[in-house]
Amino acid sequence: MSSRIRALGMLETLAQYPGGLTPRALAQLLKMPQAAAERTVQGLAEGGFVFRTPDGAVRLSVKLAALGLAYLGTSGITDLVQPILDDLAKRTGELVRLAVVESDHLTWVAKSQSAQSGLFYVPHTEPEVYLAATANGQAWLASLDDAQVRAVVEKQGLHRPGLGPNAPTTIEQLLAQVERTRAMGYACVTEAYEIGTSAMATAIRKRGVGQPVGTISVAGPTIRMTLERMAEIAPWLLASADELGAAAASSPLFSLS
Repeated sequence: MSSRIRALGMLETLAQYPGGLTPRALAQLLKMPQAAAERTVQGLAEGGFVFRTPDGAVRLSVKLAALGLAYLGTSGITDLVQPILDDLAKRTGELVRLAVVESDHLTWVAKSQSAQSGLFYVPHTEPEVYLAATANGQAWLASLDDAQVRAVVEKQGLHRPGLGPNAPTTIEQLLAQVERTRAMGYACVTEAYEIGTSAMATAIRKRGVGQPVGTISVAGPTIRMTLERMAEIAPWLLASADELGAAAASSPLFSLS
């Protein structure tokens, strides 16, 4: 493993641990020698990306967050994309999230949470979308042929601990759900990625045509996000995807696929 790959892996790992981790813990999580972990930490610290706390933990500095915010600010998120997400969140009263296509995977980039409801859905913070059991993942997979679906899901992995009871456990189950998404024009999942939560999502295409450049979803507690409620939300979701597709033509955020 090259030093650059180690450094990137370390940054991704630390992003999941805001309280920081010791170099020993990082070495164990990343399956690298402790000496290599120490060298990587030293290099990242010299670059200003991490710092050591008095108790010896390694934490991300604000530099990486600042770079991310600067990129999103120039990519059209603030002026073009965020108002669309905010409007859909206000209409639905739920959490709205945006993911963009990057080669053979989806990455979360923006969200909007309505303040109308007392019960909130707080999603996991991992940057990459888990394809098989999420509405966003299935919405994007529906744009691929079955052979491509098999390939990208096999690469990411189909089996993951801690998923909901309705998560597909075989590629055949997943393909059946993907086919249903193709027929409906949007994906619906209920207690698949997480127990007690439901979500729906659809693909975003530049000006409504071509391969998807991203996905948009609405998610919330299953007690509110019933199939009947999702059917009511569907026209708003599809309209928001069309708006984002128009905005995508002028934003570099959607040129990653």
